[in-house]
Amino acid sequence: MKAIRTRFAPSPTGYMHIGGMRTALFNWVFAKHHQGTFILRIDDTDQARNVESALEPILQAFRWLGIPWDEGPETGGDFGPYFQSERTESYQKHCQTLIEKRLAFYDFTTPDQSRAEREAAEKEKRNYINNRNDFDLDSATIQERIDRGDNYVIRFLVPRDTDEKIVIDDAVRGRVEFDPSTMPDPVIMRSNGLPLYNFASVIDDASMQISHVIRAEEHLSNTPVQALLFDALEFERPTFAHIPYVAAPGTKEKLSKRKLEQYRKNPKFKKLFEHGDFIFPLLGLENNGGLDPVMVEYYEKIGYLTDAVFNALARIGWSLDDQTEIMSRETIVENFTLDRIVKSPAGFDPDKLLSFQSDWMGKVPLNEKALNCIPYLATAGYVHAGEKEFAHDYIEKVVAAVGDRLVVWSDILRFDEFFVTDDQLKFEEKAFQKRVVKPEDACPLLAELAEELTGANCQTAEEFDQFVHQFVEKKEIGIGQIIHALRVAVTGKAAGVGMFDAMALLGTERCVKRIRRTLELASSSDSQ
Repeated sequence: MKAIRTRFAPSPTGYMHIGGMRTALFNWVFAKHHQGTFILRIDDTDQARNVESALEPILQAFRWLGIPWDEGPETGGDFGPYFQSERTESYQKHCQTLIEKRLAFYDFTTPDQSRAEREAAEKEKRNYINNRNDFDLDSATIQERIDRGDNYVIRFLVPRDTDEKIVIDDAVRGRVEFDPSTMPDPVIMRSNGLPLYNFASVIDDASMQISHVIRAEEHLSNTPVQALLFDALEFERPTFAHIPYVAAPGTKEKLSKRKLEQYRKNPKFKKLFEHGDFIFPLLGLENNGGLDPVMVEYYEKIGYLTDAVFNALARIGWSLDDQTEIMSRETIVENFTLDRIVKSPAGFDPDKLLSFQSDWMGKVPLNEKALNCIPYLATAGYVHAGEKEFAHDYIEKVVAAVGDRLVVWSDILRFDEFFVTDDQLKFEEKAFQKRVVKPEDACPLLAELAEELTGANCQTAEEFDQFVHQFVEKKEIGIGQIIHALRVAVTGKAAGVGMFDAMALLGTERCVKRIRRTLELASSSDSQ
């Protein structure tokens, strides 16, 4: 059996798109399923699209998600270099081969001439097909025009004078046919010696012995030209597999960074945007650090589990069966086949991603949860360098109390009441007014409870529970008359972890101090 070699070839544009990551994942999983090789190749020939120092975020996305490349940047390999900008000599050599075989030609048509031809075709409602006026130019004339400084491109000669269709046996879409008679001759090289995408991809795929080209369906239109180039250069065609693009939630539109403001209004995206808007400022990232839910880095920074994101991405357009949702990467690799990939657009579902995340988070041991929360607390200034080891036990107790409310690691910052000083505790204004200021008996009851709590020796949640219930029994009041005001006084919030768990975490002295500060603020509020 031929060795399985797949590749993913991103352009260094500064971030890793969630849809591109899904494509890369499919390539990696397919290769691993067949004990094959996954190649990461950098498509950096388009200088206008390249962003300086933009490669690292892309590589980091692969590292974070646990998708190691077998050949590529940093790792090297036998088929390098793995940057297209370093392979120019190879492209020029193969281009010259096509010219010598009269399968490619110099075209000196000016941009104005091309524009006029396109406009004429559009006016006549026919497909634009370039002229071949320069096809028969001899080498001396070509060199003379180049020396004169005339602009030119090199085009591949499409075999239009044939009844044969270009047939692609796509591993996902089945048999696809294209009519070469309607195809223009594609530009394969610019006058600066740099190749265009289709040509460079073919040369690289052939040189690197790529067996399967697994890519998004928008590249299907590139396939007939690429197939012809493979044939013209006498290379064996790889197997093509065009997977559905990743659609925005609840739509059939491709997930796009250009539509972020539109996505903000999408109810399915609401939680993701709100999470970032809340968390990133606490991490010192102004304007959300330029991150958004279309980028893989967004999920890394917020604190998603790689297993959850891997699981979710694998399920966008592929399934093990009709019911299995939660799968380890080992299970996905073991069972992945191209025939289980759907043809229609596959929607990105943030709610399902959160569901995967919750499920995977439930598998993480308590100690590990605490360790992963510490970096977020440290970045937000709640834990300092020398305190990390000391604070671990306390953080573990907080995480235990938080329970399944900790969906992603940065969620720990939502429970700042356990990490700020008593004087720094902020109150939810609506809850403070509703639960503390407005009820006439709230402040007197809090004052009495604080006084009695001062002499109590409560340490566990059970002991605080018993103390408060004894207090309300003695006062002959319902628990609701004190518990809501007590929660706001102790945590600053209307809801959160169990009330008595919170009190046990803070301890008697701090609870009393917070209650008394609450009373002072309530008194000040009344006097205004």
